[in-house]
Amino acid sequence: MREDQLYRIPSGCAVVGILNQDGFRISGEGIIRSIAVMHDRSNGLGGGFAGYGIYPDFPDLYAFHILYDDRQAVITTEDIIQNLCEVEHSEVIPFREIKEVQNYPYFKRYFLFPKGKIFSEDDEVVKLVMKINSSISGAYVISSGKNMGIFKGVGYPEDIGRFFRLEEYQAYCWISHGRFPTNSVGWWGGAHPFGLLSWSVVHNGEISSYGINRRYLQNFDYHCNLQTDTEVITYLVDLLGRKHQIRIPFLGSVLASPFWHEIDLMSEPEKTFYRSLRMIYGGALLNGPFSIIVGFDKGMFGLVDRIKLRPMIAAWKDSTFYLSSEESAIREIAPDLDEIRPLQAGEVVSGQVGEKISYGKKCFVSRV
Repeated sequence: MREDQLYRIPSGCAVVGILNQDGFRISGEGIIRSIAVMHDRSNGLGGGFAGYGIYPDFPDLYAFHILYDDRQAVITTEDIIQNLCEVEHSEVIPFREIKEVQNYPYFKRYFLFPKGKIFSEDDEVVKLVMKINSSISGAYVISSGKNMGIFKGVGYPEDIGRFFRLEEYQAYCWISHGRFPTNSVGWWGGAHPFGLLSWSVVHNGEISSYGINRRYLQNFDYHCNLQTDTEVITYLVDLLGRKHQIRIPFLGSVLASPFWHEIDLMSEPEKTFYRSLRMIYGGALLNGPFSIIVGFDKGMFGLVDRIKLRPMIAAWKDSTFYLSSEESAIREIAPDLDEIRPLQAGEVVSGQVGEKISYGKKCFVSRV
């Protein structure tokens, strides 16, 4: 090992996202190339991808990707799914044998919609995901959104991408993660992205507020079972963004709220606004170093912690929006960029299909 490698501090995991805001779908080859540039940010214990628009034949059905440890888990899970849902199609998720990925579990996908709805379809799906993940040993719902899917496992991300044959899929939005676990185990269900409905989350850092966030989420019937702190981010985004209808530019004001002393220095109405958010959603505040990319139906956004202890770069070229831990990962697939800049502490950067890229940093006026 070279002397410079002995002292190298890579600032944790690798995250990258690509969104074509015209809705044009691209193959998974580009996202694999991009994340591979940040190979040294991973240690081979986790890699994964989320793609949006990959199931044009089933655009209105929930696509469940489920990881199974054994045959009994398959039988029990499919019995529950058949009782609660109409399943239009199911199949084993295609993969290829490669020497870099070993001891893999059984993956299957189901295209379905809930029947006998008491609440909204989305709420019924969330209940089903929580039921499977909490009560069935050896079964884990990896993704459950419409026209999207998550592919992840133990290995370097570029190897996981080849394992799941992602070059055969087309998506208008891709996000990816290379994992360097520090305080949780490396296992197939614990790799990133984490998903619920059409949300998917990749995260670089550590959520030191995990215990508080987890208890807060239990009040709303979200249950964490995947042994990784990133799971709470996914459920918080669903709670805030879907159930409480908080607009994406405001999510940073909750998850990475300004410090109290910053709020005290604000003028009205910003002071009352941020004080109210902090009091109402104190249990949703994320502490610790983090940079995250969140994929959702028709878009993605990036957010860094309120001190900026982890890096995040935003860039775009023509109609394509990029987010990454490193500029090099973006330059690998888009060497001639129109603009590029780092996110600031507590800043949200988002893009959606059919809309311009938007920026916002703790600014009440710009978000109204």
